[in-house]
Amino acid sequence: MTRLAIHLCGGHAVYLTPASDNYQQLLNAVIIGGGDDIDPGLYGHDDPGLARIDRDRDAFEVSMIEHALKTELPIFGICRGMQLLNVVLGGNLYGDIRGMRVRTSNRRSPLPSKRAIIERGSELGFTMGLNRVWINSLHHQAIDRVGDGLDVVARDDDGIVQSVESRGRRLLLGVQWHPEYLPYLPYQVRLFKRIVSDARGHQQERLF
Repeated sequence: MTRLAIHLCGGHAVYLTPASDNYQQLLNAVIIGGGDDIDPGLYGHDDPGLARIDRDRDAFEVSMIEHALKTELPIFGICRGMQLLNVVLGGNLYGDIRGMRVRTSNRRSPLPSKRAIIERGSELGFTMGLNRVWINSLHHQAIDRVGDGLDVVARDDDGIVQSVESRGRRLLLGVQWHPEYLPYLPYQVRLFKRIVSDARGHQQERLF
C-alpha cells in the first residue's frame, strides 16, 4: 500500500529487505513502515515473549535509519517505523498501551477511528494543513521516552504520542497511524506528497 501511495504521488518506491545489496546507493529518502514488534532489547527492556520479533529486520532497518541520519536523507516512519526511529535516537517504548486507554478504543482498525491533535506551527501541521485529523489505529506499542532531537507534535485523546518530528534541512517525521490505508482522505495523502517532494529535493542536491 505504501509503494502504491508513493506511485500515485509521482514517486518511485523500492522495497528493500535484509537480503538487499548496495541499497544505500539507491536512496533519496527512507520510509520505514509497520510490522512486527521491535526487539525490546534495543531499548533496554526484557522480552516477555508475547509478540513476534524479527531481529534481522530490526538490524537492517536500524542500519537504514543510521545511514539516512548520517547522510541527511529525508525519513518518514510509519507506526513501527516511527517507534524504531525513536529507539535509534535513544528513546524507548511502552510495550503494551492497552491498559492506558480511557477515552479511545483498543480496537484495531485500518479505518479512521480516533483523532490526533497536532501542535500548531509543526511541520506535520504544515504538511497536513490541519490541526486535528482522523486517524486509524493498528498498534499496541507507543513511544514512552522521546528520542534525542525529536519533538512530540501530535497526541490522541488519551495523550498517547501519535507523531514526532525533528526540524532541520531535511524531513524527519514519524506517525503512529497508517496513512497508506487512508488514500481517500486528502490530508493523509499529503504526507506521501511531502516525502516524494523532499526526496526529489535531495536528488537534485546530489546532482549539483
